[in-house]
Amino acid sequence: MNEMTEPFRAEQRVLYGDTDSMGVAYYANYLRWFEIGRTELFRRVGSTYRRLEEQGCFLPVYEAYCRYHNPARYDDIIRIETTFSFAGKARLRFDYVLLHKDNGAVLAEGYTVHVCTDKDGKVLKPPVELKQLLKEMEEMARSEGSKK
Repeated sequence: MNEMTEPFRAEQRVLYGDTDSMGVAYYANYLRWFEIGRTELFRRVGSTYRRLEEQGCFLPVYEAYCRYHNPARYDDIIRIETTFSFAGKARLRFDYVLLHKDNGAVLAEGYTVHVCTDKDGKVLKPPVELKQLLKEMEEMARSEGSKK
């Protein structure tokens, strides 16, 4: 298991508070939408970040990147597509594509890289529980992708 090839999909509506006075989404919200895609992916396989942290595994962001293509606007529904891959022995990379649900336009794409650490910030290899979750994510995405 090295990477998830079929994306997990989640949706999020752009709220009024997400936008500026012109009704365009504030740029930092795209990173928040990346987080929604990532956390919903964990929920889809029956887990949460909280559960990982209770088991002593933390996933702080090591690197983040976002390329903006088209603006998201107030009341748009965004489709968040998320995949993951291993980016090293203790690193996970989540890739994201944000699309306008109605017309399919790419709004933004990017990634976040996370390091596995303990509660004190000491880097550690992904624990067995996390590796199993990631394997389940990959299998779930492959299964859902074959249904198309």
